[in-house]
Amino acid sequence: MSTPSGDDDAPPIPPRPPLPPRTGDNLQSQWQAKKAELETHVSHARDQLDLANERIKERTGRDLVVAIGVGLLIGGVMLASLLFAKWSFVVIGLAVILLAVWELVLALRNGGRKVDLWPHLVLGAGLAASGYFADPWLCWVMLFVAVFGVIVWRLMAQMIVKDGRTYGDVLTDAAAAGFIQAYVPFLGAIVLMLLHQPRGEWWVLALIVVVVVADTCAYASGLLFGRGGRHPMAPRISPKKTWEGFAGAVLGSLVAGVLVGVYMLGLPWWAGLVLGAALVASATIGDLGESLLKRDLGIKDMSSWIPGHGGLLDRLDSMLPSAVVALALYVLLTPLVAA
Repeated sequence: MSTPSGDDDAPPIPPRPPLPPRTGDNLQSQWQAKKAELETHVSHARDQLDLANERIKERTGRDLVVAIGVGLLIGGVMLASLLFAKWSFVVIGLAVILLAVWELVLALRNGGRKVDLWPHLVLGAGLAASGYFADPWLCWVMLFVAVFGVIVWRLMAQMIVKDGRTYGDVLTDAAAAGFIQAYVPFLGAIVLMLLHQPRGEWWVLALIVVVVVADTCAYASGLLFGRGGRHPMAPRISPKKTWEGFAGAVLGSLVAGVLVGVYMLGLPWWAGLVLGAALVASATIGDLGESLLKRDLGIKDMSSWIPGHGGLLDRLDSMLPSAVVALALYVLLTPLVAA
């Protein structure tokens, strides 16, 4: 069968060139590529953070991410209460003090001491509240009443029970009872006494800032420069505390003391140095003192109430003794503000 004339000689039809991509499709593909790249970087950074956190957790026993999150939350609540409603800090402070008393009672019980919870809570609440609501001399009276009351209660309870406890153990129980009231409610009352002073909320805030900076710098400096306990500070009390960490605490507290002294309290710069140096000394003594207590009780943390931090007293150990120093500095340095 023949084909129509001329069909075999027709030129071939050239292929149609591809259509250029639409602008919207081009932007979408670029966005998807950037998104995938960003997700890769974020995933890598998360893996690195998790690895670093695990290393820190293995060395210190603390979950760094959780500790930072909880610390920021607690710090935000404290800051808001001090700046916007002083009375709310009194409520928070009393609650924290009573919880810390409860925590210490439980820790001492687990360590073999016989201590009574409710007398400590009732008398401790009165002692702590006297720091804000009563004259300073009455706070000392309340200290005597609280210590005397818990000791007498313990001795009377022991006489009623008659469980064959040795004379030395009974005396140790009584001494532990007095220690609880002097350590937590009384030092907590000093914090509230400082708060009650004119512009006292700024001094309490300065106390918290300097002590927290000292603790944070000690932790960071110890991790960076004191690996393996290179130069232990007090190996028999707290093997993980190093002189490298203490050096970081001193440097951080001096800087923080100058900044809060000048810009928050209106003090000369040299008075800020005095503030930072005095508070880092008292904070270190308080930290080592609680470490000695925990070593005597055979525990690592007072409790596990605060995720990533341990117990309340594990966070208050530096703060409570420093309150006495802060109140003394308030009396000594406040005249410089008006000068």
